[in-house]
Amino acid sequence: MKSICKDLADEYAALDDLVKELDDDGWQTVTPFFNWTIKDEISHLAYFDKTACLSAIDQKGFAAEVEKILEGITSFDDVFRNVNAMGNAMSDADLLAWWRKERAALVAAFESLKPDTRVPWYGPSMSARSSATARIMETWAHGQDVADALKINRPGTDRLKHIAFLGVSTFKWSFKNRDLAIPEQPVRVVLTSPSDALWGWGPEDADNVVSGSALDFCLVVTQRRNPEDTGLTIQGGIAEQWMKIAQAFAGPPEDAPAPGVRKS
Repeated sequence: MKSICKDLADEYAALDDLVKELDDDGWQTVTPFFNWTIKDEISHLAYFDKTACLSAIDQKGFAAEVEKILEGITSFDDVFRNVNAMGNAMSDADLLAWWRKERAALVAAFESLKPDTRVPWYGPSMSARSSATARIMETWAHGQDVADALKINRPGTDRLKHIAFLGVSTFKWSFKNRDLAIPEQPVRVVLTSPSDALWGWGPEDADNVVSGSALDFCLVVTQRRNPEDTGLTIQGGIAEQWMKIAQAFAGPPEDAPAPGVRKS
């Protein structure tokens, strides 16, 4: 877990650098993610870093927290509003301190586990390594919201490999989550990393292929960009359908931004 924990800590630090010098107006900047403010984004991360830590080292505590946050709730949107309200009730400095505390505790918790240790979550349980990967993905994706709100061009890093792997791994989930038939034909994914390495998944002779930059692929599978606003090359009907609905995160089906709404 040492390597993935370092990547998670580095991803946290990269986002911290974007927000640590913000004034109050900066924290209230509206992002393109459902009109959440930057303060909403960090509150969301802090809370779910906290519950991920509980799932890793205190499963009874995690179950109690899930019961508490879901009490009287009818939708994920209600949960997110309540979570965001927690951070908005704090000063900017206190929210930043809370997030730093929770994320440090989470990294330490992951470091104490074996990669295949099962941990609970809001849906099916997962391995500790998968949980850490999911935290990298969510931190990076919400970090993109912050970067877009602040009009910062954020280059990719090779930490994107974790997110790209998750994007590929959730191929079936993206269809199942929308009650669509899961295609029988495989899709080949070939990506160029920020360091110019080639990353590939799927059979080399597949008729359906997605290729291009790892950054563009990760922006699509986290629904931060419409595939039409990227440089991805998408070959085959199944690949085209997947890229339109790709969803590397849990929860009900969500849609990518319309073409032209969020562009690099």
